[in-house]
Formats: sequence, structure tokens, C-alpha cells
Amino acid sequence: MNDQVRLDGIGFDRMDGTTATLADFAGQVVLVVNTASKCGLTPQYEGLQRAHEEYRARGFTVLAFPANDFLGQEPGTDEEIADFCSVQYSVTFPVMSKIAVTGEHRHPLYAELTNRAPRAEGKAGDRQDGVTDDPEVQWNFEKFVIGRTGAVAARFAPPVAPDDPALRRAIETELDRG
Repeated sequence: MNDQVRLDGIGFDRMDGTTATLADFAGQVVLVVNTASKCGLTPQYEGLQRAHEEYRARGFTVLAFPANDFLGQEPGTDEEIADFCSVQYSVTFPVMSKIAVTGEHRHPLYAELTNRAPRAEGKAGDRQDGVTDDPEVQWNFEKFVIGRTGAVAARFAPPVAPDDPALRRAIETELDRG
């Protein structure tokens, strides 16, 4: 079984209660990011929205997965998270139902993503409380670029902003693959 089939077949919940998979985004370049509303990196929602708007017509989307794994920085319900994203950041990209991205309750999608890309580019030098080690997701707003074929093309550490040239290059490279 190839990597694409395994990743594409992993289900996750949308906030409306329906189930989705990466197969629902087949042929697109997807930026998977774990998010939190009470984190110092939360303003990255603005850059994620800009990237979504800028590249959407070329077959790109951001998929946000709220997670409360790091110091309780995403305590809200799905409804509260959806309201926050809409009101505070005018988010139009899909925000999925809250999941765990680390530890024994880690969602299968994140288990596979971290297996496929065990090291994140752009790590900060100083460790903070609660920061995990590779291959685990380090913190809120870690980013995975998934190419049109469903393969993990790149992984970026939380401090790498959505407008960072390296992240943008990775997205554009995958978009150019047609």
C-alpha cells in the first residue's frame, strides 16, 4: 500500500459532524496545521488566511485542526472555536473538529504525518515548557505541506510563519507540479 492511500483514507471530523479524509481534497495542495486560540502564535491565523486566499485559485487549501495539547491553549468547544476563527480572523478555510496531535490519544492523521515527516524545518533554538521532541508535533501551529498526490512534501516548526519564504517555496513547488 502506498503512502497516498494510507493518508487519504484516514478519517477526521468536520465541525458540522460529518467525516472527511484527505481524499476529499485530492488534487489540491493542502497545508495541515494544528491551531489554538490562546497561543502566542494565534495571530498566524491571519497569514494562513492570506495564503489560502492567495493560492486558492491554484488548487490550495489550509486545513486547520484545533488541538488542546499544549498548556490548554485551545479549551473551547468546536462551536466556540469556529466563532473565534470567523470573528477574530475572518477565516474561510476549513477548520476541523478539535483533535489531539500528540501523545497516546494522538489522532491517526497526525500519527501518519509525523511518521512520514519526522523532523520539522525552522525549529526555535530555545525550548519552552511543554515543547515536545521529534517526531512529535512540537507546539501549536506546526505545518505539513501535502502535495497534490497526497504525499507529505514538507514539515515546518511552529515559529515558521505562513509568509515565511521557505514555507511559501514549498507550497509553490507543489502547486507548480500541476
